[in-house]
Amino acid sequence: MNPLTKVKLINELNEKEAHLGIKDSVSWHSEYKDSAWIFIGGFPYELTEGDIICVFSQYGEIANINLVRDKKTGKSKGFCFLCYEDQRSTILAVDNFNGIKIKGRTIRVDHVSNYRPPKDSEDIDDVTKRLREEGCAPKVAPSSELEPELLPLKKPKKDKKEKKKKKEKKEKKKDWKEEKRAQRDSAAKVKKEKEDAGYEKYVLKGAHESRGQDTRSSRERTEDRRRGEREEKEEEERRTGKGRDEQRLREDRERGREGERDSERDRTKERHRERDGEKERDGDRHREKWRDREYRRN
Repeated sequence: MNPLTKVKLINELNEKEAHLGIKDSVSWHSEYKDSAWIFIGGFPYELTEGDIICVFSQYGEIANINLVRDKKTGKSKGFCFLCYEDQRSTILAVDNFNGIKIKGRTIRVDHVSNYRPPKDSEDIDDVTKRLREEGCAPKVAPSSELEPELLPLKKPKKDKKEKKKKKEKKEKKKDWKEEKRAQRDSAAKVKKEKEDAGYEKYVLKGAHESRGQDTRSSRERTEDRRRGEREEKEEEERRTGKGRDEQRLREDRERGREGERDSERDRTKERHRERDGEKERDGDRHREKWRDREYRRN
């Protein structure tokens, strides 16, 4: 299969999974969860191991790389195998680097299920063999040795004196609030005035004098009420008259629209009749011509 078609297929798989929202446990990447190796192919021949590490170290720490070269010339063949420390970095590299262009050439990045180191001649040093098998990454101690044992921390017990102080503060605040409420209630109370006999006499005299004024004021109030009622009735009549006029105008407009619609319908019917008559005339003419032709032939 052409390598470019493989690039397209991998990109299509990634797009479908992203569109459907498939989980990582069901993804096609989960088939390669036991391998931290990836295949890189199609890059320019000028690139070295350092260039490839610079590009692919964006998504994780690189443990080993095997750039395939020609045995005679030592030139690169344009593909290599790369190993990450964390297997999850391979998923990021395949999703993001597959199909990109480096120096005008599209590269292909894919998982490797079972990587086997190359079997070269016996001229290779022991150091290179060990690097190909174990890798060049620094050895990391297991997580159990690095992480110290975490013991549950006991909460320090509070002293009895501090607890007593807090209780005393709360009680003082409550007393202070109650005193404030009592002061507000006392200030809100109004003192009652003493009853004066002279004030009652003054009120009685003013009542006799104000009776005549009250009768006049009551008459004026009744007249004002009647006037207001008349004005309100007049305004209601005006409003009802305007509403009736508007209703009449609307009815007239609707009637005019209905008449226009009827006239348009009649016009369309007349046009259809005229077209039917023209068609019948054309048919009669065609028949007469056909009859004349047959008569001439006979």
